[in-house]
Amino acid sequence: MTKQIKSKAMIALGFAASTFALATAAQATDPTEPLVVNGDLEIVTSTAAPAHMDMIDTIQSGWEFRSHETQDLQRDDFDNPGMIFVDDAREAWDTAEGSEGKSCASCHGAPEDMAGVKAVYPKWNEDAGEVRTMEMQINACRTENMGAEALGYTSGDMTNMVALMSAVSRGLPVNVAIDGPAQAMWEQGKELYYTRTGQLELSCATCHEDNYDNLIRADHLSQGQINGFPTYRLKNAKLNSVHARFKGCVRDTRAETFSPGSPEFVALELYVASRGNGLSVEGPSVRN
Repeated sequence: MTKQIKSKAMIALGFAASTFALATAAQATDPTEPLVVNGDLEIVTSTAAPAHMDMIDTIQSGWEFRSHETQDLQRDDFDNPGMIFVDDAREAWDTAEGSEGKSCASCHGAPEDMAGVKAVYPKWNEDAGEVRTMEMQINACRTENMGAEALGYTSGDMTNMVALMSAVSRGLPVNVAIDGPAQAMWEQGKELYYTRTGQLELSCATCHEDNYDNLIRADHLSQGQINGFPTYRLKNAKLNSVHARFKGCVRDTRAETFSPGSPEFVALELYVASRGNGLSVEGPSVRN
């Protein structure tokens, strides 16, 4: 047996053992009080699955799979560490940049005037003839309207601004359109979601559809919903974007990953976001 074949065999055996441990360690999420932010903002964290989902009847926010201590960090904005970055984005919102001497506020007014926008992204942009994520639209505004440089797709400044757009839409239902001109990319994203890749031959669905609510090592698998993104992870003490998380997940399957902002990840985001239709926009959330 060659070293390479032996290595693959050991990986396969390790994954089989992990799968057995995962399956035998299944535990239902503990009953918990509903998520109400700042005492009055109700967040829907569980609801009927969208019609296009065949394998799951009820969709659940990742918040429902976290410990009570982690859940509690989202109940008050003073306790939520992600809100620090939202405050930074508010300052950037009012700051003029670029050759046109404009700020975000010059065209859009107060951030609260953008309530509801995050709930429908990614979405088809008719003028551009493409599906755009929130990050893509922010950069289009910067380069085309402000004459400013584009931000790095997963940079801190970009993720902070997306978090601000999420924060002002919190409590509103996710309502991502998947028909019309967006359908082709949605289908591509769906295919990516169910395709097994990497040395471990895992797909998104392997963990987040077939094994959610189970334990894998010390982690409680969620349904992989992204209504809470950007999310502050206690693991790395910063806000994390959707595509940064996608990249990490693909890396964990030991596969070659796509780049943040790539057509593949845009398609995957469109599909995954649509799996959360009906949940509340929740970002910035707090996760492990």
